[in-house]
Amino acid sequence: MTNNHLSFKEKYSYGLGAIGKDMCCGIIFTYCMLYFTDVLKISTAFVGTLFFVAKFWDAVNDLAMGMIVDNTHTKWGKFRPWLLIGTLINSVVLVCLFTNWGLEGTSLYIFAAVMYVLWGMTYTIMDIPYWSMLPNLTSDPEERDRIAVIPRIFASIGGSLIIGGFGLQIMDFLGKGNAQDGFTRFAWLIAVVFIVTTIITVLNVKSADRTETKKQEKISFKQMLQVIKKNDQLLIAIAVILTFNFAMNCVTGAQTYYFIYVTGEKGLFSIFTMFAGFAEIFGLIIFPKLAQRMSKKTVYGLASGIPVIGLVILFLTGLFLPKNYILTAISGIFIKLGSGLQLGVVTVVLADVVEYGEYKLGTRNESVIFSIQTLLVKFAGALGALFTGIALDLTGYVPDAVQSMATINGIRIIMIGLPIVFVILSFIIYKKCYKLNTQYMTRIMNILSLKREEENQVIN
Repeated sequence: MTNNHLSFKEKYSYGLGAIGKDMCCGIIFTYCMLYFTDVLKISTAFVGTLFFVAKFWDAVNDLAMGMIVDNTHTKWGKFRPWLLIGTLINSVVLVCLFTNWGLEGTSLYIFAAVMYVLWGMTYTIMDIPYWSMLPNLTSDPEERDRIAVIPRIFASIGGSLIIGGFGLQIMDFLGKGNAQDGFTRFAWLIAVVFIVTTIITVLNVKSADRTETKKQEKISFKQMLQVIKKNDQLLIAIAVILTFNFAMNCVTGAQTYYFIYVTGEKGLFSIFTMFAGFAEIFGLIIFPKLAQRMSKKTVYGLASGIPVIGLVILFLTGLFLPKNYILTAISGIFIKLGSGLQLGVVTVVLADVVEYGEYKLGTRNESVIFSIQTLLVKFAGALGALFTGIALDLTGYVPDAVQSMATINGIRIIMIGLPIVFVILSFIIYKKCYKLNTQYMTRIMNILSLKREEENQVIN
């Protein structure tokens, strides 16, 4: 059985691991497309297509990794070995991806494709076991709500605040005017932070590996697909996460182009992402309090409604006051405050789906379920990149030049129009289809607790 209350050291050692992890994925999701198109001068259509097609391999790779983790049994547990192995390999791939190897033409395109796919594969090795630890840290729903936001807060500090808010300035400083050197040195810095924070997690978070009352039978790929198919609330969670993440990844993928070429004020990018990063962290901080005072459905309504308001503000600001720093900051705050609340909700939702799956199907497959989260995050990012790449290519985008009105409007649609539509769609799906409310989950947890006690008595 899990401990109902974790120590301060264990909670924050777990959370700290998300800083390096999300700095690593943050540079990929925020700047990789810009690096490929504006530094390496690779075609925008090729980059967008590459990001999208790679996710079909990830669909197999991520689910397979979830199955591998669930089938792992070592004296160090099933999560921590893969967490460390994945971090070390992914750090090497990250540095290689952002290093100039002097390639041109076809060889450069092949290199970019191979390294991007390798990055996704190796990131999966550590990301799935990291999030799979969460439902095993405690069986107390209220304690889980409190713990769930801790890694999300650290993830926002790493991915949204450090990478998004200060990434361009850090790379300008490290590169001393050379964009390639800035990217390479920043990748090295991220790799070091990534490895150090993961080691802290691996050494200090051990509760998740003491949860099994009996050794589960190994799960096959066919059985894994059945777990996904038969868990109706998992399917709803997939739809909710995919639609919202697609919306936010459209913003993330297009924001550098938007502020450089649409507003014509590169400095607005840092203002937008910095205030957005703080707002996302604040949203995560207040989530447990809101979850105590209102239903998760109401919280999800706020998480969806607030970003729509922010996107409308951003659109109007871009039309009438494109260089206004205050309104740009406000729009970023609204967009990411809602995103922070949404991250809090879906983290708890996935943990609840694990318990629901055990209750309904009799098997506990946390790594399979959380592998889907990893897949959805990457797939949503790839969709955002695909739409951005196609829009830029079809509208005649030219790197480092004044853009046509068609290109500017294409960027606006990706940055603002599509996110509004898909955030609203995500809320509609959650409101109409998700049924794991507090009362139902309390009943499920009580039943599972009794079942585990019976199993312990049989073993003893």
